[in-house]
Amino acid sequence: MNIDFHDQKNKATYSGRAVDQSWSQAMLKLVDPTGKHVIDVGSGGGIYSRAWLELGAASVVGVDFSQVMLSAARENTQDLAAITFLHGNALNTGLPDCSADIVFARALIHHLDDLDAFFAEMFRLLRPGGMCIIQDRTLEDIQFAGTAEHIRGYFFSCYPHLLDTEKNRRPEREQVMLAQQRNGLSCLEFHTLWEVRRTYRVWDELKADLLDRTGRSILHALSDVELEALVDYMGQKLSEQQPIVEKDRWSLWIGTKE
Repeated sequence: MNIDFHDQKNKATYSGRAVDQSWSQAMLKLVDPTGKHVIDVGSGGGIYSRAWLELGAASVVGVDFSQVMLSAARENTQDLAAITFLHGNALNTGLPDCSADIVFARALIHHLDDLDAFFAEMFRLLRPGGMCIIQDRTLEDIQFAGTAEHIRGYFFSCYPHLLDTEKNRRPEREQVMLAQQRNGLSCLEFHTLWEVRRTYRVWDELKADLLDRTGRSILHALSDVELEALVDYMGQKLSEQQPIVEKDRWSLWIGTKE
């Protein structure tokens, strides 16, 4: 079973947390967003749309194909007039040509079947000199062993078959770079990032997050019974750990429109 982004019960799954400084510092090493216009494609609950504004962007447009996610995003950023959320498709946003200095997509491309159509759209949206920043995970990123920091690794030691799900959906580094290049992006760069996702004071906070499948689409591949068994398995390893600082390893693909 895959996550249903249109289901009201998943409305809060990609909202309700703050972006960590580890992400903000990584973005500032890549680009100065001060005064820039940003399009956040696949914006979900608007967490990173808000973060771009906090980094100094003049405006942010978040685009998502789920009205449920857009509703959550608008609720979570109603205090910020410089953020707008629009219903649209990542391959055809409907936004004007050359309307962004930065286009950003986090945890999106592993859900897409056509990277060429996606990067063609990103190129169209960018102004000359603009930057496309893609953040996602490759298979290499997720294969680190489970630890008190990299808790995702426990998903796969408990249920190795989940790696087959990931193999079928995770992009390869070169595959993404070739798609960028074919669709006009240049000055290509590739980086990795360990981003702090969230700090949990005690195990029970993380346990509740896991049982709700919050922000972890892979857990929708498990039944409720399987999920409870996974949480029990992880509890044996993490219940005495305080705090639990959860980190994920990410890949960053950067391209520029000349």
